[in-house]
Amino acid sequence: MHRVMGTDIETYSSVDLTDAGVYAYTEAPDFDILLISYIFDDWGEDDVRTIDCFDADPDMMAEFVEALTDPQIVKTAFNANFERTCLAKWLNKPMPPEEWRCTMVKALMLGLSGNLAGAGEALGLPAEKLKDPQGKALIQFFSKPCKPTRVNGQRTRNLPEHDPAKWQLYKNYNRQDVVTEQEILRKLSIYKTPEDEQALWSLDQHMNDNGVKLDIPMVEKIVAYDNQRRQELQEEAQELTGLKNPNSLAQLKHWLAEQGVEMASVTKDTIAEALKQPDLPENVRRVLEIRTALGKTSVAKYSTMLVAHCQDHRLRGILQFYGANRSGRWAGRLVQTHNLAKNTLPDLALARELAAEGDFETMGTLFGETAFVFSELIRTAFIPSDGRRFVVSDFSAIEARVLAWIAGEEWVLDAFRSGKDIYCETASMMYHVPVEKHGANSHLRQKGKVAVLACGYQGGVGAMKRMDRSGSIPEDELQSVVDQWRQANPRVVKLWRDVELAVRTAIEEHRTVRRGIRVQVSPEELAAREAMAGGPVRPYSVREGVGISFGYINGNLFIKLPSGRKLCYWDAKLKLDPRDGREHIVYMGVNQETKQWGETETYGGKLVENIVQATARDCLAISMQRVAALGYDIVMHVHDEIIVDCPIEDTGAMARINACMAEPIPWAPGLPLRGDGYETPFYMKD
Repeated sequence: MHRVMGTDIETYSSVDLTDAGVYAYTEAPDFDILLISYIFDDWGEDDVRTIDCFDADPDMMAEFVEALTDPQIVKTAFNANFERTCLAKWLNKPMPPEEWRCTMVKALMLGLSGNLAGAGEALGLPAEKLKDPQGKALIQFFSKPCKPTRVNGQRTRNLPEHDPAKWQLYKNYNRQDVVTEQEILRKLSIYKTPEDEQALWSLDQHMNDNGVKLDIPMVEKIVAYDNQRRQELQEEAQELTGLKNPNSLAQLKHWLAEQGVEMASVTKDTIAEALKQPDLPENVRRVLEIRTALGKTSVAKYSTMLVAHCQDHRLRGILQFYGANRSGRWAGRLVQTHNLAKNTLPDLALARELAAEGDFETMGTLFGETAFVFSELIRTAFIPSDGRRFVVSDFSAIEARVLAWIAGEEWVLDAFRSGKDIYCETASMMYHVPVEKHGANSHLRQKGKVAVLACGYQGGVGAMKRMDRSGSIPEDELQSVVDQWRQANPRVVKLWRDVELAVRTAIEEHRTVRRGIRVQVSPEELAAREAMAGGPVRPYSVREGVGISFGYINGNLFIKLPSGRKLCYWDAKLKLDPRDGREHIVYMGVNQETKQWGETETYGGKLVENIVQATARDCLAISMQRVAALGYDIVMHVHDEIIVDCPIEDTGAMARINACMAEPIPWAPGLPLRGDGYETPFYMKD
């Protein structure tokens, strides 16, 4: 059994950690480690050792460094990416992620908070084991630059000698973080992290360490021009309106009213609707166009690129493992790659070329207001390494495939297996007529598309409206579209009920409830069954070994996925709601909107969404491992697509990568997967 060392560090850098991320943070010339606390698993709590790097005990430092660089000793930290990256830079030694374990990831896997204090509180740690709340002030004092003043002698940094009492508190704080982390580990020790997930975290860390290259010269030109252009637009708006501050909503609404245009609110959507009016006064039209252009926040992503990129022009640390703890999917960090604008420009390559040359006048002439062009060019700022190109491979309609597979909706699976357009097929099933994308009844395809995207997780009219932002479906037809979709997908509707019932039963009876998955048997197996039966048999079977189970352990609900991975709903219970007299399923978790720890309600459709998205994530995970095993560099992934940095001379890369995406998964028999790929000299959405 490997020895284990837990550690926590305090650091200094003039680079802002939140804005730049840990990799750029450590590249600051003044980056330094101030304090190191550590403990071994065979020590008691009182044995925690703290190294003051301004006056380090040489024996203590030697012990720590020896353990840190010993591959036989497992290292743990609450946010291991931070400790691992900082220590690697400080010592100029590699810190292989395979030797580390991240306690934060372990907490996230159980649905707990992703910060040390929050996880400790959720677990009910006693006060003496919780993170010291004084930490923020101490970090501000010692770990960040200070403002030079006459009182502090114009210094820009606080050192231990400037306040020895605070420095002692900082040392105590550093030590306490190790105590808290160890107590969290002890509390969670009964919940084992699957080896597959640990291996996946290591792959994730390698991807973050490698990063992706940015076209920094182009980004610099865009940011500089955008600043200039925004000033020009602001001045134009002032001239048109006569307002000192046309950004003021109150002033703008008053001005609009004076022009005979009444707007209850001035939002992106209301402006878009107003601009559709053919009789809108031209001065009002232009002011609203300017406000829309000034409202584009895409340049903020470019600014983040400038702050967060490393000296070699690579952006690192943009992937957050288990960022969505309800499903285990990755989240974006720094430049939020999961919410990039779609590419709709008629000639994206030309627009990018003009941006790279700094020819924004021509860009404006050809493509319109540069703010909108910049929004679409964000993806193209990500570029391959020299002498390479990107191969992008995307799972085709992965959630719809997984949902149909879990539910046993065979007509949907058959449509995917035969390569048919799922939106046409859905519309055809809904309205009982042939639907072709560019042929018979093509107008129904949009209804099928919106329904597929909106209705799978028990969504109704509200979900339809959110998915159909253009309003292509009349509002009075939305409910009928929902009803038609549900009639066409009875097994999915049944799945919502089955999952909710299984969860309620597991919680009420404190037992495990299993649900097998219907899969199409192989031709060989079908022939054998027919031979035994002496006649035709059904070509589908429910396999209990391949399915989902719902268990209730230590007051927590666990949903075991087909992959074997488990989703956890902490402190799950049935709670009577006096408003409707029904018992609702509730659990403790991080609210996705407020980001606060608290009670959260769920239901059948939402639970199915968690299961489907989690299973789709597991499909992506195993595909990434297969691609990495071939020796390819995955520089990032966005939703259900992976972006691979490939040598130009490797002409077979796309076929091999797509094959990895489509390769059957042992724990998902009968799930039809497909990888769609393309090659590109810069990142884009094909």
